[in-house]
Amino acid sequence: MNERQVLMRPIISEKSYALMEQGTYVFVVDKTANKIQIRAAVEEAFGVKVASVNTMNRKGKRKRQRRLATYGSRPDTKRAIVRLAGDDRIELLEG
Repeated sequence: MNERQVLMRPIISEKSYALMEQGTYVFVVDKTANKIQIRAAVEEAFGVKVASVNTMNRKGKRKRQRRLATYGSRPDTKRAIVRLAGDDRIELLEG
């Protein structure tokens, strides 16, 4: 897998903005990617040194459909919390 297949998109929220000040970034990643692949993808894509990677699998929320009395669900996702080493920053996400 290359970095474009591993990293899907960054998570932009109030909580992730607070983590950016500490040098920690949150990404939605491929469900089959492991921590080693995520670390390599972030280092290659942004040219930074990664200190640690934590991952979590999130189940999609159950959503009611308007017309039918049935329920659907949002897709399941995998998120990666990436902490950078030293004073490294990802400029694309902070600007």
